[in-house]
Amino acid sequence: MSDATLHATGQNPDDFAVQIADQIESFLVAVSEVAKGDEPDSAVPFLLLEVSQLLLAGGRLGAHEDIVPDERYEPDLGPEGDVDVLRERLATMLEPIDVYSEVFDPYEPRKAPVPARISDDLADVIADLRHGMAHYRAGRHTEALWWWQFSYFSNWGSTASATLRALQSLVAHVRLNQPLAELDGLDTDQEMMGDETLEFEAGQVMAEEIGGPLGLGKAKQP
Repeated sequence: MSDATLHATGQNPDDFAVQIADQIESFLVAVSEVAKGDEPDSAVPFLLLEVSQLLLAGGRLGAHEDIVPDERYEPDLGPEGDVDVLRERLATMLEPIDVYSEVFDPYEPRKAPVPARISDDLADVIADLRHGMAHYRAGRHTEALWWWQFSYFSNWGSTASATLRALQSLVAHVRLNQPLAELDGLDTDQEMMGDETLEFEAGQVMAEEIGGPLGLGKAKQP
């Protein structure tokens, strides 16, 4: 892809803002609906789809030229919205597979994987996106794009990417009839995990235990 394509300046910024805002709003609404727990049987596949689509918006923001806000200082948005209820609902629904391990920065050598939670990740991503959406709804489209782009690089992009990897891995384990290895006590309170810990900590979560309740379908027997 050429630099001219990546850093195009001729496109109407309002059109770009509307497109990104639509994608982000769709994600916010969808995850909030999943967190209500009305359809737990489709939770994981639906989250996999929604996070994938959100990262398309993130990729567009990442490939765009640097967005500069209209004002030097960010306008006051008032109190931040509370995401704790959403976080707790997701944690309850995803409890069997909420905790996973990730490498924070793949370009830092010899960094051990650390435990994370899908519920925490989604809540953190939503907090970032809502912040930008508040600017957008107030008519500050450039400010919204600046925030979404900045926070994509600094937080929600990597967080959503890690969450997507966890969700995709979970679906793959079930669809390929590869039960998850035993997880005997894996918790986000742990700071580091060595090789022995990674082989694998946290009680046996078999495909037949999580497939049905989380909407993944039962894996076929060989």
